Order: sequence, then C-alpha cells, then structure tokens
Amino acid sequence: MQFPEWIKPALLGVGAGAIAVSIIGFNWGGWVTGGAAAEMSSDDSAAAVVVALTPYCIRKSRNDPGAPAILAELEDASSYQRHTVVEDAGWATPLGAEEPSRELADACESALSNDT
Repeated sequence: MQFPEWIKPALLGVGAGAIAVSIIGFNWGGWVTGGAAAEMSSDDSAAAVVVALTPYCIRKSRNDPGAPAILAELEDASSYQRHTVVEDAGWATPLGAEEPSRELADACESALSNDT
C-alpha cells in the first residue's frame, strides 16, 4: 500500500504540534495534573476551615476564665512559640477533634494579636 507523499510531513507536524501544545498548556496555560489539582483543593479546603473556625477560637479565648494569664503568656512568647501557647490553651482544638490545629492556632494567634 502506498501512502501519499504529504502524509509523513503532516504526521510530523501533528506530533510537533501536540508536544508544543502540551508544553505551552502545562507551563503557561494553567493546566495541572490530577495530583496537583487534588493538592490545591485540599489546601484550599483546609484554609477555608481555618477561616470558618477562627471566630470559634476567639470566642473560646474570651470565655476562658484563665484568658488574661494565657494572653500575657502569649504576649511574652517569641513569634515561633505563640501558636503553641494557643494550642496548649485548647483554643485551637475544634469540636470533636482530639488534637489542636496548627493552622487554626496561627490564625487565632494573629487575630488575638490584632484585637489587643
């Protein structure tokens, strides 16, 4: 079977075009793999949970009878230890969770620092 003479350059052009479109799409077009999309979705949902629970953390801090001492400790703590103070106070532990959330503690500490 004889193929027309134009088939080989056409197939090479199609292959080169597919490679070029893939490179452009992934580098500049915003295309992502399924794993990257899942990771971005997970990060976004965790950030949304932190935003939603920050008022809960602030409310827990205001209702805590030992809050003045904890806030004084928070003020005296270095910047990298502040989230630990909020975690130890129990303010960054969401309802039903056994462990405090580091991200929630950071957001709560930041909100408490802005309030004072």
